[in-house]
This record gives sequence, C-alpha cells and structure tokens, in this order.
Amino acid sequence: MMRTGWAVRGRIAMGVVGLLGLVGAACSSGGSSPSADGNGTETAEADFAYPESAWTEGDAAALGIDQAALDELVRYAAELPSTCLVVTKDGELVDEWYWEGSDASTESEIFSATKSFTSALVGIAQDQGLLDIDEPASDFITEWQGTDSEDVTTRNLLSNDSGREWDLVTDYGDMAARATDKSAFAASLDQQFEPGTVWEYNNSAIQTLEIVLEKATGMDVAEFADENLFTPLGMTSTEMGHDAAGNTMTFFNITTTCRDMARFGYLFLRDGQWADGEQVISSDWVEESTSPSTELNSAYGYLWWLNVDGHWVKPTVPGGKPEGDGLRVPGAPEDMFAAQGLGGQLIIVFPSSGVVVSRIGPAGSAVDAELGGGGDVDAQLETRAAQLSPDGS
Repeated sequence: MMRTGWAVRGRIAMGVVGLLGLVGAACSSGGSSPSADGNGTETAEADFAYPESAWTEGDAAALGIDQAALDELVRYAAELPSTCLVVTKDGELVDEWYWEGSDASTESEIFSATKSFTSALVGIAQDQGLLDIDEPASDFITEWQGTDSEDVTTRNLLSNDSGREWDLVTDYGDMAARATDKSAFAASLDQQFEPGTVWEYNNSAIQTLEIVLEKATGMDVAEFADENLFTPLGMTSTEMGHDAAGNTMTFFNITTTCRDMARFGYLFLRDGQWADGEQVISSDWVEESTSPSTELNSAYGYLWWLNVDGHWVKPTVPGGKPEGDGLRVPGAPEDMFAAQGLGGQLIIVFPSSGVVVSRIGPAGSAVDAELGGGGDVDAQLETRAAQLSPDGS
C-alpha cells in the first residue's frame, strides 16, 4: 500500500524542514568477515542462529554481554526518550525495551536510516546483473545525457561525492518537504562540482537512485524491496514510503520496527547470508558498502556510516560542515558500521562481537537533547552499545 499525499508531506515538513532551524541535516550510515574457529577455518553455517517469525531468546550473561553496560545503554535510551530498543548477539535476542506506549509491533518512521536499505537494494540489483555501479547513472536518468551530469556514476550517488547541486534550503525544503515529485525535482537540479571532488550529504542525489533502481529492475522500488529483501528476511512490518507522485522515497521514509531493523543489521553481520544458506545479498557487496567509499570521507561507505580511522566528515548544518581526524566515534571499535536517521534512529552493527543494536525514538526529542548539550545522539548511543561486549567475544 502506498503512503502518499499530505500525510507523508506533513511528516516531511515536521521531521525534515524543522531541521533547517535546528541542526540542518538528517543522518543515515566498516565491513564484516566470515566467522572462524581457532584454526581460522570458516565455521559451518548451522552454528549460527537466524530468527524465524520470532527471535530465539538468549541469556545476556551466557552471551557475554556486560550487564552494567547494558543497563547504561537502556538508561540513556530511556532518557532521550526512545520508543524501542533491541539488542541481539550472534542472532539471538538479548533483550528488548519499549516506551511511550509502543510495543514490538509498533511501526515508526526511521528517517535517513532508510538510506542503508536503499544501498542494499542497489547491491541486490547489481548482484542480479541489472546494473553496474561504475556505469553512468545517466544510462537510466536520461535527462542527464549530454549535460555536466552525464558522467556521474551510481557509485558517486551512493558515496555522496556526486557533485550534484546542493544547499540546505533546496535539499531539505524544496525537495524533501515541498516537491510532490521528488525524483523529478532531484533529477532536474544542476551539476555543482565535478564528480568525486566534493563530499556532501545530498538527499536529492540519493533520491535519484529511485530512478536508477526502477528503470534497472522494471519494478516499483518498494515492490522490489519487498520481494528481494524484506520478505526473505521475514521483515513483515517494514514498508518504503512513496511521494505524492507515486515514487518510492529512497532517501528516507521507511516505517519499521526495532525487531525488523535488527534483522536487517544481522543480515549485514552475516555477510549477506540468511537461513538455510540463502545469499540475500553478496558478501562482496556487504564488504564494499561498509568500507570507505571515497577518500573524501573515511566515515562513509555506500549510504552506511563507518568508524574507520582517517578524515571524517559529517552532514553540513547551518553552522558549517563538521569534520575531523581519527575515529568518528572514539569509544567504539573501528569495524562498527551503522544506519543512522534524524534523532538517533539507529541500526548499529559490531562484526567483532556479533552484537546488533536497533533503536527508534521521537526525532524531535533526541534533536532537542543534542541542542541541549547532550552531545551527538548517534555517537552517544554507539559508544554505549560498543561497551556491551568490549572484548569482541
């Protein structure tokens, strides 16, 4: 069922345009390796648990979860406030918490965490031979042919170094909140920089992936997601939204639950493989998309946020573009990667420990906490989640 019209546009205006006067950017976000025994031999797939209609419940202590760290994560999530928090390890449910009248079936918007799902869809399409991310996106976005955008590749769009036109008002106001046909509006923008020369968190450029995916697959992108990603993982409470013109929104607007988010995170923890050896997405794509995709930003893969040591860059806000050197989150391991959305909507994956943490909360309250001196909500949650199994066991 398509979610269209003023209901969607109203949520955009409240959750995205309000950002212009607050923080100005919605955040969406290294790699995993096969599990091995002491001799370095890959462990048989049967040794790993996969959720069926429900998750297998595990004991925190038996799974090596530090109880004090777990208590601190829950305390912080509750104070933000949050609506849900789910912690899994090695495919088993450690525990889950619900607040604000929500429960395990409550579906909520996760804003730009949607982007990491879009990345997976591009990877699946490439696995199926329907596109090649190193080929020009203009093969599908035909209005770019013969223009300065002709050589922008799908890889550029995934890496946020496309050089497509961007400013706060155009991106968050004109496209995200007011454009009825977001794909057409995004595709109509100009080329601002040469591809591969400037990193910018560009929602409009990411929305053009809707055109690429629809033309490459011959399907509505939401239907492609249901068939090739959500259904194989048993994500029965997840849906991609549509704009008023019927385009799937690839830059934000997925509604889902903490449990379904944990399934998606676990897919990437397991190198794209699901139960019974089903390879939902190739391990090559998982590794590539959760590794730095551009020298311009060590903290960004293909629409995933990373924690690789280097020069990191965050989305531009009214006061400028935050950037620095080192780990994006000093208190977390370098192999951590995350899907991030406005207000701390998160899927955090720790390949070294097998931990996946998902969290959803009211966007406004978390942003208020950031502005009130609480620090970067995403980093605060990631730092605390990293302590659940700090030795990687």
